[in-house]
Amino acid sequence: IALELQAHARFIAFDVPAKTQKSDLAKWAELITDDINRLTNGEPVLADPAGQFAGHPARLTITVGFGPNLLKRLEIETPTGFIELPSFKVDRLTPEFSDGDILIHVAADDPLTLFHASRALIRDTESFADLRWVQEGFSNAIGVNKPGTTQRNLMGQVDGTDNPVPGTDVFNSQVWIQEGPEWAIGGTQLVLRRIKMNLDTWDRLSTNQKEGVIGRKLSNGAPLTGENERDLPNLDAVDENGIKIIPPYAHIRKAAGKPEQQFFRRPFNYEVPGVEAGLLWTAYCANIEKQYVPIQRTLDEGDLLNLWTTPVGSSVWIIPRGYKPGQTLASELFA
Repeated sequence: IALELQAHARFIAFDVPAKTQKSDLAKWAELITDDINRLTNGEPVLADPAGQFAGHPARLTITVGFGPNLLKRLEIETPTGFIELPSFKVDRLTPEFSDGDILIHVAADDPLTLFHASRALIRDTESFADLRWVQEGFSNAIGVNKPGTTQRNLMGQVDGTDNPVPGTDVFNSQVWIQEGPEWAIGGTQLVLRRIKMNLDTWDRLSTNQKEGVIGRKLSNGAPLTGENERDLPNLDAVDENGIKIIPPYAHIRKAAGKPEQQFFRRPFNYEVPGVEAGLLWTAYCANIEKQYVPIQRTLDEGDLLNLWTTPVGSSVWIIPRGYKPGQTLASELFA
């Protein structure tokens, strides 16, 4: 989660049959743990039919999450603030990109590594759950930008400037769950949104119009009141005519929120050639209800960017904390 974005990502969701017991998922967790250990160390999984792809992990990470319906059905206590999202006016959600019981997020810098790892994880999960949807995203290839460079989305905008810095106290308090059941402590809550972009009409705007919608410069991501990307926006600044330099309905103004409402974003672009393009937008936080929902409500009520973006998929997940060598993924969850 705190790692610099890999070039390729795949989000895979499953539905767990109603008859499934905790003991069944404990067996699945043991199998998937073994897969994760092998794949991330450049080794083939057991009985791997294509083990020749395993030798180059390419910064492969595999992150697993669980949806609210599964946790409720198994009567598993969840941490405060983990809720299903309310309805928003901008939403045009479709089932093929929403919800689910188990999420496996696979990311790597090499598409063959991503393909092989995804195939192995799907194959070993389908004995316990039914594949619901797969969504694939991408960012810049490694070497295109200097390390630490903020990625751009398909609108050309620098995306993710105001993120908390991993390893800091602010990041830890905003991202990692600090209170609740023991199995959730040290994990995080994830909102995954598939946001379709209307690039045809967006491309007709001038540079000044695009910058006014976002509140940032296209050239380097700096706020309209600053020179550099990391400059703090001055939301009160006005020009010589008394007009707000950052427009009243600009995205960064609506997305600002209070300090305690901030969260960590990892955006991946997606494209279905000839059909649609957009963003697989992820928000990691300690409390969805207190952090994510208030900001999304504000965006829903008056963000000018809504004219060019439409959420078509949405889901929420709890990501358990990582495990150490010799341990099993989410072992406390299914004990």
